[in-house]
Amino acid sequence: MFGFMAEHRHLFPIVKMSEVFRVSRSGYYSWISRGLSDRAKENRRLRRRIKQIWLKSGKTYGSPRIHQQLLRDGETVGRPRVARLMRKEGIQSQIRPKWVATTDSKHQLPVAPNRLDQEFTVGRLGQVWVSDITYIPSSQGWLYLTTIMDLADRQILGWSLSEGMRADQTVIPAWKQACQKRAIDQRLIFHSDRGIQYACQEFCKLLDGRPLVHQSMSRKGNCWDNAPAESFFKTFKAELPIEPKHYGYRELRGVIFQFIEIWYNRQRLHSTLDYRTPAEMQEYLTQQQERAA
Repeated sequence: MFGFMAEHRHLFPIVKMSEVFRVSRSGYYSWISRGLSDRAKENRRLRRRIKQIWLKSGKTYGSPRIHQQLLRDGETVGRPRVARLMRKEGIQSQIRPKWVATTDSKHQLPVAPNRLDQEFTVGRLGQVWVSDITYIPSSQGWLYLTTIMDLADRQILGWSLSEGMRADQTVIPAWKQACQKRAIDQRLIFHSDRGIQYACQEFCKLLDGRPLVHQSMSRKGNCWDNAPAESFFKTFKAELPIEPKHYGYRELRGVIFQFIEIWYNRQRLHSTLDYRTPAEMQEYLTQQQERAA
């Protein structure tokens, strides 16, 4: 009780809190004079550190990721204690509502077989890339975000933000960016849904020019076949630090760049990567492949 009074003494008079909690002021001041216990001091320090991590995550981290970040920082603390301190601080993961996410698969173009077949665990870089397109509300109407992810390290290798949905505005620039970032030097499965952008002649011709690339597409109406790409968009929409409908293309592009290139690829801890960042996983797998060579 005295701890609560000490923490809130700048908000409420000690006299009033003593009356509400039915404790003596002399008892409170006697407790203050003895000072905080080591445990109380440590909890206070941990609460400050927890809040710093939570704010850095854009208020999106819950207790599992905050706990993992504390362990990475050299702290010795259990997850239940972290969760308890978060509750005392009123800290919890804050996510945004979902938006529309769809592509146009109502076309008569040829589609590729499902070569990936939900094999999402990949041990080497450059073996499987997955791609998807989502709609983003903005002050200019709908914008379209296309991403390409390497399944081995879950890194977003290429992305594009466009005002239109043609292949040359969406998947083609994202593909070219991904190819610049990571060379294709072994058999690569490129997996997507059946959207017209992925099935059109212009994009398929690009893939045909890469003998090592084998196109793969999800089964009709089966979102689970492209679950990692869908999962990224779920994270993106939940954790983007702004409400996009109030911003235009230029502002959103800057925010998305920051989110993907700085936060997601380099800083965000991923449970599927044993709480590594994609950049750390890339380094780890690169070292593994070099030792195996």
